Amino acid sequence: MRPLSAHEIRGNWATVLLPLRDDDTIDFCLLEAELDYFISARVNGVYSNGSAGEFHAQSEDEFDRICVTLAAKCGAAVLPFQIGVSHSHATAALARLVRAKPLAPSAFQVTLPDWFPPSMPEALDFLRRMAAEAAPIPLVIYNPPHAKRRLAPEELGVIAREVPGVVGMKVSGGDDAWYQAMKPVLGQWSVFIPGHLLADGLRRGAHGAYSNVACLSPTGAQRWYELCVNDPEAGAALGLRIGAFWAEHIAPIITRHGLSNMAADKAAVVAGGWLPGFSARLRWPYRSATSAIIRPIAVAARALVPELFP
Repeated sequence: MRPLSAHEIRGNWATVLLPLRDDDTIDFCLLEAELDYFISARVNGVYSNGSAGEFHAQSEDEFDRICVTLAAKCGAAVLPFQIGVSHSHATAALARLVRAKPLAPSAFQVTLPDWFPPSMPEALDFLRRMAAEAAPIPLVIYNPPHAKRRLAPEELGVIAREVPGVVGMKVSGGDDAWYQAMKPVLGQWSVFIPGHLLADGLRRGAHGAYSNVACLSPTGAQRWYELCVNDPEAGAALGLRIGAFWAEHIAPIITRHGLSNMAADKAAVVAGGWLPGFSARLRWPYRSATSAIIRPIAVAARALVPELFP
Protein backbone atom coordinates (compact mmCIF):
# COMPACT_ATOMS: atom_id res chain seq x y z
CA MET A 1 0.00 0.00 0.00
CA ARG A 2 1.26 3.51 -0.81
CA PRO A 3 2.23 5.65 2.21
CA LEU A 4 -0.31 8.44 2.78
CA SER A 5 0.50 12.10 3.31
CA ALA A 6 -1.16 14.23 5.96
CA HIS A 7 -3.59 15.64 3.40
CA GLU A 8 -4.61 12.15 2.27
CA ILE A 9 -5.55 10.80 5.71
CA ARG A 10 -9.18 11.88 5.89
CA GLY A 11 -12.62 10.61 6.73
CA ASN A 12 -14.11 7.74 8.70
CA TRP A 13 -11.64 5.03 9.71
CA ALA A 14 -12.77 1.83 11.42
CA THR A 15 -10.81 0.16 14.19
CA VAL A 16 -10.01 -3.55 14.29
CA LEU A 17 -11.64 -4.88 17.46
CA LEU A 18 -10.16 -8.04 18.95
CA PRO A 19 -12.63 -10.97 18.65
CA LEU A 20 -12.13 -13.31 21.61
CA ARG A 21 -13.43 -16.76 22.42
CA ASP A 22 -14.49 -17.73 25.93
CA ASP A 23 -10.98 -19.02 26.65
CA ASP A 24 -9.40 -15.65 25.67
CA THR A 25 -7.94 -16.96 22.42
CA ILE A 26 -8.37 -14.84 19.30
CA ASP A 27 -11.00 -15.94 16.78
CA PHE A 28 -9.09 -15.24 13.56
CA CYS A 29 -11.98 -16.41 11.35
CA LEU A 30 -14.18 -13.77 12.97
CA LEU A 31 -11.37 -11.23 12.56
CA GLU A 32 -11.41 -11.90 8.82
CA ALA A 33 -15.21 -11.52 8.76
CA GLU A 34 -14.83 -8.19 10.59
CA LEU A 35 -12.38 -6.92 8.00
CA ASP A 36 -14.63 -8.13 5.17
CA TYR A 37 -17.46 -6.08 6.66
CA PHE A 38 -15.32 -2.94 6.84
CA ILE A 39 -14.40 -3.43 3.19
CA SER A 40 -18.05 -3.87 2.17
CA ALA A 41 -18.98 -0.75 4.18
CA ARG A 42 -16.45 1.21 2.09
CA VAL A 43 -14.97 2.99 5.08
CA ASN A 44 -12.16 5.41 4.25
CA GLY A 45 -9.61 3.23 6.02
CA VAL A 46 -8.97 0.63 8.72
CA TYR A 47 -6.45 0.63 11.55
CA SER A 48 -5.30 -2.12 13.88
CA ASN A 49 -4.04 -2.37 17.44
CA GLY A 50 -5.67 0.63 19.01
CA SER A 51 -7.25 0.35 22.46
CA ALA A 52 -10.19 -1.72 21.21
CA GLY A 53 -7.71 -3.97 19.41
CA GLU A 54 -6.19 -4.61 22.87
CA PHE A 55 -2.60 -4.15 21.65
CA HIS A 56 -1.54 -4.15 25.31
CA ALA A 57 -2.77 -7.73 25.75
CA GLN A 58 -1.33 -9.38 22.63
CA SER A 59 1.64 -11.71 22.39
CA GLU A 60 4.15 -10.84 19.68
CA ASP A 61 3.04 -13.84 17.59
CA GLU A 62 -0.58 -12.67 17.85
CA PHE A 63 0.42 -9.14 16.92
CA ASP A 64 2.24 -10.41 13.82
CA ARG A 65 -0.69 -12.58 12.69
CA ILE A 66 -3.19 -9.73 13.13
CA CYS A 67 -0.98 -7.43 11.04
CA VAL A 68 -0.55 -10.01 8.28
CA THR A 69 -4.31 -10.63 8.16
CA LEU A 70 -5.05 -6.90 8.01
CA ALA A 71 -2.50 -6.29 5.26
CA ALA A 72 -3.74 -9.19 3.15
CA LYS A 73 -7.40 -8.18 3.35
CA CYS A 74 -6.90 -4.45 2.83
CA GLY A 75 -4.22 -4.94 0.20
CA ALA A 76 -6.53 -7.12 -1.90
CA ALA A 77 -9.32 -4.54 -1.55
CA VAL A 78 -6.98 -1.56 -2.14
CA LEU A 79 -8.23 -0.08 1.13
CA PRO A 80 -5.85 2.19 3.10
CA PHE A 81 -4.79 0.71 6.42
CA GLN A 82 -2.68 1.71 9.38
CA ILE A 83 -0.89 -0.62 11.77
CA GLY A 84 -0.72 0.32 15.43
CA VAL A 85 2.69 -0.61 16.84
CA SER A 86 2.12 0.86 20.30
CA HIS A 87 3.68 -0.68 23.41
CA SER A 88 4.49 0.66 26.86
CA HIS A 89 8.07 -0.54 26.28
CA ALA A 90 9.78 1.66 23.64
CA THR A 91 12.10 -1.11 22.40
CA ALA A 92 9.15 -3.48 21.92
CA ALA A 93 7.26 -0.80 19.97
CA LEU A 94 10.28 -0.31 17.74
CA ALA A 95 10.58 -4.07 17.17
CA ARG A 96 6.89 -4.25 16.22
CA LEU A 97 7.39 -1.46 13.70
CA VAL A 98 10.43 -3.11 12.14
CA ARG A 99 8.61 -6.45 11.77
CA ALA A 100 5.48 -4.84 10.32
CA LYS A 101 7.23 -2.51 7.88
CA PRO A 102 7.40 -5.07 5.03
CA LEU A 103 3.57 -5.19 5.09
CA ALA A 104 3.63 -1.61 3.68
CA PRO A 105 0.82 0.03 5.66
CA SER A 106 -0.41 3.51 4.77
CA ALA A 107 0.91 4.72 8.15
CA PHE A 108 1.93 3.48 11.58
CA GLN A 109 0.13 4.54 14.76
CA VAL A 110 2.30 5.01 17.85
CA THR A 111 1.79 5.95 21.49
CA LEU A 112 4.50 7.47 23.64
CA PRO A 113 6.19 5.08 26.11
CA ASP A 114 3.78 4.80 28.97
CA TRP A 115 5.30 3.16 32.04
CA PHE A 116 6.68 6.54 33.14
CA PRO A 117 5.66 9.79 31.41
CA PRO A 118 8.51 10.86 29.08
CA SER A 119 9.82 14.40 29.12
CA MET A 120 9.43 16.39 25.94
CA PRO A 121 13.07 15.78 24.89
CA GLU A 122 12.54 12.06 25.53
CA ALA A 123 9.31 12.06 23.52
CA LEU A 124 11.11 13.75 20.62
CA ASP A 125 13.95 11.21 20.79
CA PHE A 126 11.42 8.37 20.70
CA LEU A 127 9.49 9.79 17.75
CA ARG A 128 12.64 10.61 15.76
CA ARG A 129 13.88 7.03 16.09
CA MET A 130 10.50 5.54 15.22
CA ALA A 131 10.11 7.87 12.22
CA ALA A 132 13.59 7.05 10.93
CA GLU A 133 12.90 3.31 11.09
CA ALA A 134 9.46 3.71 9.52
CA ALA A 135 10.48 5.96 6.61
CA PRO A 136 9.04 6.41 4.03
CA ILE A 137 5.93 5.22 5.89
CA PRO A 138 4.65 8.06 8.12
CA LEU A 139 3.66 8.05 11.79
CA VAL A 140 0.35 9.01 13.41
CA ILE A 141 0.50 9.79 17.14
CA TYR A 142 -2.20 8.21 19.30
CA ASN A 143 -2.47 10.36 22.44
CA PRO A 144 -5.62 9.28 24.33
CA PRO A 145 -7.03 10.94 27.47
CA HIS A 146 -5.56 8.21 29.69
CA ALA A 147 -2.00 8.60 28.34
CA LYS A 148 0.62 9.24 31.01
CA ARG A 149 1.79 12.26 29.00
CA ARG A 150 -0.95 14.32 27.37
CA LEU A 151 0.49 16.47 24.59
CA ALA A 152 -0.63 20.11 24.59
CA PRO A 153 -1.16 21.99 21.30
CA GLU A 154 2.14 23.84 21.64
CA GLU A 155 3.99 20.54 22.20
CA LEU A 156 2.32 19.06 19.13
CA GLY A 157 3.51 22.11 17.23
CA VAL A 158 7.08 21.36 18.34
CA ILE A 159 6.76 17.76 17.13
CA ALA A 160 5.39 18.97 13.79
CA ARG A 161 8.48 21.14 13.33
CA GLU A 162 11.03 18.70 14.70
CA VAL A 163 9.83 15.32 13.38
CA PRO A 164 8.67 15.57 9.74
CA GLY A 165 7.94 11.84 9.66
CA VAL A 166 4.87 12.46 11.83
CA VAL A 167 1.86 13.40 9.69
CA GLY A 168 -1.14 13.00 11.98
CA MET A 169 -2.61 12.48 15.40
CA LYS A 170 -5.52 10.76 17.12
CA VAL A 171 -6.74 12.83 20.08
CA SER A 172 -9.87 13.54 22.10
CA GLY A 173 -10.36 17.06 20.71
CA GLY A 174 -11.28 20.01 22.88
CA ASP A 175 -13.09 23.31 23.28
CA ASP A 176 -12.83 26.56 21.32
CA ALA A 177 -9.54 27.45 23.01
CA TRP A 178 -8.04 24.07 22.10
CA TYR A 179 -9.00 24.38 18.44
CA GLN A 180 -7.66 27.92 18.36
CA ALA A 181 -4.34 26.78 19.80
CA MET A 182 -4.29 23.87 17.35
CA LYS A 183 -4.56 26.01 14.19
CA PRO A 184 -0.87 25.66 13.21
CA VAL A 185 -1.06 21.88 13.61
CA LEU A 186 -4.42 21.62 11.83
CA GLY A 187 -2.83 23.21 8.79
CA GLN A 188 0.06 20.75 8.72
CA TRP A 189 -1.16 17.43 10.12
CA SER A 190 -4.12 15.12 9.76
CA VAL A 191 -6.02 15.60 13.04
CA PHE A 192 -8.60 12.96 13.97
CA ILE A 193 -11.06 13.17 16.86
CA PRO A 194 -13.54 10.63 18.38
CA GLY A 195 -16.27 9.46 16.06
CA HIS A 196 -19.23 10.85 17.99
CA LEU A 197 -17.68 14.34 17.72
CA LEU A 198 -17.15 14.11 13.95
CA ALA A 199 -19.48 16.83 12.67
CA ASP A 200 -18.40 19.42 15.21
CA GLY A 201 -14.74 18.49 14.72
CA LEU A 202 -14.93 18.83 10.94
CA ARG A 203 -16.54 22.25 11.35
CA ARG A 204 -13.65 23.36 13.55
CA GLY A 205 -10.90 22.07 11.27
CA ALA A 206 -10.37 18.41 12.15
CA HIS A 207 -10.05 16.00 9.25
CA GLY A 208 -11.88 12.86 10.35
CA ALA A 209 -12.34 10.25 13.05
CA TYR A 210 -10.83 6.97 14.10
CA SER A 211 -14.39 6.19 14.83
CA ASN A 212 -16.18 4.76 17.84
CA VAL A 213 -19.40 5.29 15.88
CA ALA A 214 -18.02 2.80 13.34
CA CYS A 215 -17.94 0.31 16.22
CA LEU A 216 -21.71 0.66 16.47
CA SER A 217 -22.31 0.73 12.71
CA PRO A 218 -19.50 0.88 10.12
CA THR A 219 -21.92 1.58 7.26
CA GLY A 220 -23.83 4.18 9.27
CA ALA A 221 -20.66 5.97 10.34
CA GLN A 222 -19.50 6.11 6.73
CA ARG A 223 -22.83 7.50 5.54
CA TRP A 224 -22.71 10.14 8.28
CA TYR A 225 -19.21 11.24 7.29
CA GLU A 226 -20.29 11.58 3.67
CA LEU A 227 -23.37 13.54 4.78
CA CYS A 228 -21.12 15.90 6.78
CA VAL A 229 -19.03 16.53 3.66
CA ASN A 230 -21.90 16.91 1.20
CA ASP A 231 -24.51 18.58 3.43
CA PRO A 232 -22.78 19.98 6.55
CA GLU A 233 -26.01 21.33 8.02
CA ALA A 234 -27.75 17.96 7.85
CA GLY A 235 -24.59 16.24 9.09
CA ALA A 236 -24.45 18.58 12.07
CA ALA A 237 -28.11 17.97 12.89
CA LEU A 238 -27.56 14.20 12.91
CA GLY A 239 -24.38 14.80 14.91
CA LEU A 240 -26.33 16.46 17.70
CA ARG A 241 -28.53 13.38 18.07
CA ILE A 242 -25.55 11.02 17.87
CA GLY A 243 -23.77 13.06 20.56
CA ALA A 244 -26.82 12.97 22.80
CA PHE A 245 -27.18 9.21 22.32
CA TRP A 246 -23.49 8.73 23.11
CA ALA A 247 -23.66 10.83 26.26
CA GLU A 248 -26.79 9.08 27.56
CA HIS A 249 -26.12 5.47 26.58
CA ILE A 250 -22.45 4.79 25.74
CA ALA A 251 -20.53 7.10 28.06
CA PRO A 252 -22.19 5.61 31.21
CA ILE A 253 -20.39 2.33 30.46
CA ILE A 254 -17.29 4.25 31.55
CA THR A 255 -18.65 6.86 33.95
CA ARG A 256 -21.36 4.83 35.74
CA HIS A 257 -20.22 1.23 35.41
CA GLY A 258 -16.50 1.97 35.77
CA LEU A 259 -15.42 0.05 32.69
CA SER A 260 -12.76 0.91 30.13
CA ASN A 261 -12.94 2.71 26.78
CA MET A 262 -12.37 -0.58 24.99
CA ALA A 263 -15.28 -2.12 26.92
CA ALA A 264 -17.49 0.66 25.56
CA ASP A 265 -16.28 0.09 21.99
CA LYS A 266 -16.86 -3.65 22.14
CA ALA A 267 -20.28 -3.13 23.70
CA ALA A 268 -21.15 -0.86 20.76
CA VAL A 269 -20.30 -3.65 18.30
CA VAL A 270 -22.62 -6.08 20.07
CA ALA A 271 -25.37 -3.44 20.29
CA GLY A 272 -24.96 -2.70 16.60
CA GLY A 273 -25.41 -6.35 15.70
CA TRP A 274 -23.42 -6.16 12.46
CA LEU A 275 -20.89 -8.89 13.35
CA PRO A 276 -22.69 -12.08 14.46
CA GLY A 277 -20.67 -14.10 16.92
CA PHE A 278 -18.70 -11.13 18.25
CA SER A 279 -18.51 -10.95 22.04
CA ALA A 280 -18.02 -7.90 24.24
CA ARG A 281 -15.39 -9.92 26.11
CA LEU A 282 -12.08 -8.25 26.99
CA ARG A 283 -8.90 -10.10 27.83
CA TRP A 284 -8.14 -10.77 31.47
CA PRO A 285 -8.03 -8.90 33.82
CA TYR A 286 -10.27 -6.24 32.22
CA ARG A 287 -14.02 -6.52 32.70
CA SER A 288 -16.58 -6.32 29.93
CA ALA A 289 -20.04 -4.82 29.54
CA THR A 290 -22.74 -7.36 30.37
CA SER A 291 -25.76 -8.26 28.27
CA ALA A 292 -27.92 -6.35 30.76
CA ILE A 293 -25.94 -3.20 29.96
CA ILE A 294 -25.84 -3.76 26.20
CA ARG A 295 -29.48 -4.68 25.46
CA PRO A 296 -30.95 -1.24 26.28
CA ILE A 297 -28.20 0.41 24.21
CA ALA A 298 -29.19 -1.64 21.17
CA VAL A 299 -32.84 -0.59 21.54
CA ALA A 300 -32.01 3.06 22.15
CA ALA A 301 -29.67 3.27 19.17
CA ARG A 302 -32.33 2.18 16.72
CA ALA A 303 -34.87 4.51 18.26
CA LEU A 304 -32.68 7.62 18.55
CA VAL A 305 -30.33 7.36 15.56
CA PRO A 306 -32.04 5.02 13.06
CA GLU A 307 -30.06 6.63 10.22
CA LEU A 308 -27.02 4.64 11.33
CA PHE A 309 -28.70 1.32 10.58
CA PRO A 310 -29.79 -0.30 7.31
